[in-house]
Amino acid sequence: MNILITGCNGQLGNEMQLLEKADSTNTYFNTDVAELDITDVGAIYEFVEEHQIDGIVNCAAYTAVDKAESNEELCQLLNAEAPAYLASAIERRGGWMIQISTDYVFDGTNHTPYREDEDTCPNSVYGRTKLVGEFNVLKLCRRSVVIRTAWLYSTFGANFVKTMIRLGQEREELGVIFDQIGTPTYARDLARAIMTVISKGIEPGIYHFTNEGVTSWYDFTLAIHRLAGIQTCKVRPLHTSEYPTAAKRPAYSVLDKSKIKQTYGIEIPHWETSLKECIEQL
Repeated sequence: MNILITGCNGQLGNEMQLLEKADSTNTYFNTDVAELDITDVGAIYEFVEEHQIDGIVNCAAYTAVDKAESNEELCQLLNAEAPAYLASAIERRGGWMIQISTDYVFDGTNHTPYREDEDTCPNSVYGRTKLVGEFNVLKLCRRSVVIRTAWLYSTFGANFVKTMIRLGQEREELGVIFDQIGTPTYARDLARAIMTVISKGIEPGIYHFTNEGVTSWYDFTLAIHRLAGIQTCKVRPLHTSEYPTAAKRPAYSVLDKSKIKQTYGIEIPHWETSLKECIEQL
């Protein structure tokens, strides 16, 4: 198959490129905005036809959650409209699409892990636009999969793990939120799951994928510092109210991963095992 990867310079896109090297069956076209502007519907149709694309993995998104609150138009374009363009273009060829989405489609008021069929209720521009993107892809491409993930980090790009290592090395004390609960996701594990979906075949619908286990941002930071050998920085817990942000975060965004494990036979590592792997890579 000829497979188009969008957002190849991001955390997930870079991880996909590493795994593609081991796949001799398929041909991958890795693109970012310089190679393909996904907000240009004409350019998408042309690219998909010219390269005879059979499937698309959309790793591109507007992910600056706080900036999105004052930049709704661009966020809507990248997270909602662009996925619709991609889905329409690949549907014309009878192809498939994998759309990456987010825990932010939920409001975070649950106390048990969110299942795929639960009611969505985003309370940020980012969450709302990503939810419209999900809807557009599922509506416009019959062979489409939406994978919601959360708390993504990687050896590539800017992310929470790298930031906490840097701040831990620079500062004597650090305040981190303890009352937001979720699961970190190593982008390489998500990329592995996507490759499994590609190899086993599209079973249309919504799936959840994060690493296993549950933690808070505060406990996540303690684990990062311990694994990175940082001992000189005191980490203290903060309430969300002590660290106001433009966008409201879900207080509880643990995702139930039973569906993807059962459908695709995926074994998912615990978040701390994957964090250790990532920090060793760094």
